[in-house]
Amino acid sequence: MPWLGRLYRRFGAGYFALFGVFEIFSALVICAATAGMFALYVEMSTTEFLRIALFAELCVAVAIAYALIASFKVAAPVIEWVRAGGPADGALQAWRCGVALPRLMVVNIGWQPFAIVAVPVAVMFTLLLDQPAYSALIVLAGSLVAVGYSAMLHFLASEQFMKPVIADMARHLPPDFAGARTGVPLRWKLLGALPLMNIVTGVVVSGLSTDGTATLGELGIDVLVAIAVAFTISLELTLLLTKSVLGPVDDLVEATERVKAGDLDARAPLLSGDELGVLTGSFNEMMQGLSEREALREAFGSYVDPEVADRVIEEGELLEGEEREATVMFVDVRQFTPFAESSSPRETVAFLNEFFDLVVPIVIDHRGHANKFLGDGLLAVFGAPERLGDHADRALDAGCEIVQAVRKRFRGEIAIGVGLNSGPVIVGSVGGGGRLEFTVVGDPVNVAARVESHTRETGDVLLLTGATRALLRTGEHALEPRGEVTLRGKSDPVPVYAAVAPVDARSTTDKGHIKAEA
Repeated sequence: MPWLGRLYRRFGAGYFALFGVFEIFSALVICAATAGMFALYVEMSTTEFLRIALFAELCVAVAIAYALIASFKVAAPVIEWVRAGGPADGALQAWRCGVALPRLMVVNIGWQPFAIVAVPVAVMFTLLLDQPAYSALIVLAGSLVAVGYSAMLHFLASEQFMKPVIADMARHLPPDFAGARTGVPLRWKLLGALPLMNIVTGVVVSGLSTDGTATLGELGIDVLVAIAVAFTISLELTLLLTKSVLGPVDDLVEATERVKAGDLDARAPLLSGDELGVLTGSFNEMMQGLSEREALREAFGSYVDPEVADRVIEEGELLEGEEREATVMFVDVRQFTPFAESSSPRETVAFLNEFFDLVVPIVIDHRGHANKFLGDGLLAVFGAPERLGDHADRALDAGCEIVQAVRKRFRGEIAIGVGLNSGPVIVGSVGGGGRLEFTVVGDPVNVAARVESHTRETGDVLLLTGATRALLRTGEHALEPRGEVTLRGKSDPVPVYAAVAPVDARSTTDKGHIKAEA
C-alpha cells in the first residue's frame, strides 16, 4: 500500500499513533455491527439497544486501551529506532522486533480482551432483556466470534501497517543477513483466517436473512452451524487452498536452501501459471544466470588469476592501472628447448601442465598471483593487485618451497632457476584491438627476469636482489651475497644474494632428461 509509505514518511514516529486510531475506530465499528446483529434475534426497544450498544462500546474501549498499552510496550524498540532517525547500528534489532510485532502483540495481549468484552456483554444483555440464563452462553459465543474477527483483522492490518517501517529498516541491514523466521508462518495465517471468515460470513448471512421473527436460540444454532461448516465442509477447501499456495512456496524454500549449501543447479518445479508460477520461473531464470556466471568465472579463472577474474567480473573489462610496491618472481625450467625438440608435442604439454600444476598452487598458498605463463616459465607477483606488507617474505618463502617441491616431484630430473626483485610496478589491463591482458609493468619486472637468467652463471637455484633483501622482515632463510652484477639493460650494478638453505645444492639430471647445467 503506497499510501502507508507516504504516511510513514510524513509523520515519522507519529505514524504509530495512526495505527492506534485505526484500532479504536475499527473495533468500535465491529462492536456496533455486532450489537445490531443481536437486535435481529431479540426484540428490544431503541433505549435498550442503545444501552447494550453503549455498554459494549465501553467494554471494547477498555479492551482496546489494554491492548494498545501492551502493544506499544512490545513495539518500543521499533518506535525508539524511528524516533532516533533510523540509525544503521540498531537496524537489525529493530527489524527483528518489527517483523515479529504482529505475533508478539497477540501473544502479549492474550485472552484478556475476550474476557473484557464477551463476558460482561453476555451478562448485561441477559439481565437487561430478562432473557433465560442459557442466553448468556449464546451471546458469549456470538461475542467471541466478533472479538476473534476483530483480533484477526488487527493482526493482518498490523502486518500491512508495519511494511513501510520494516522496508526502512531493511535498507540498513547487513548485506549477508538472510532473514529470520520470527513471524507467524503463512500456513497458520491461512488455517486461522479462512475458517474464521467462513464463520463470520455464515452468521452474518443468517442474521440478515431473518424476517424479524428469529429467536436468540436460532442465533446459537446459526453460530454452531457456521462453526461446523467451517471445520468440515469448508475445511477441505481451506486445506486445498493452503496447499495450493504453500506448495510452490515450500518448493522455493527448499531450492533456496540447496543454493545456500552451494548447489547452483538447484531449480524449483514450475507447477502453475499464476503469480507463484511466475515467481518460480523468475527464480529458475535467476539461478540459470548465476550458474552461467559461475561457470564463466571458473573458466575465466583457469586462464587468469581467480582474484583478477573476480575483479573483472565485478568492475568490468578494463582495470585501471594502479601503482603497487611488489615483489616479482620469475621461475624458469633450465634447458627446456632441447627437451622440447626431443619430445613429442603431447609429451611437452603434459610436462608443462604437470610442472605448473605443482608451482601455481604454491604461489597462491603464499597469497601470490600467477600472472603470466611464458612458455616454460612463470611470472608471479606478490603484493599486487592485493596490497601485502610482507610481500618480499612471501615471495622468498614461495620460491624456496617451489625449489624443494620440484626436487621432490621430479627427483632431480629437471632443474629450475628462480629470480626475485622488488620495487614499484604498475598493475592493470594492457592491450588493444578488443584484446586485453592483466599484467604487471615496470623496471622491477625486467630486473627479476635478468636475475633469474643470472642463476645460470652463478649456479644457484634462487637469487634475489638487494631491493628484495632490504624488505625482508624475517631471517628465516640464510642468504649469501653474490656480489654486484651488471644486468642487461641496467646501467648500475645490482647486488644479488643466493638463498643457500635449504636450496643451496645445484641440480643435475640423468642422461636423456632436462639438464641443470647452464
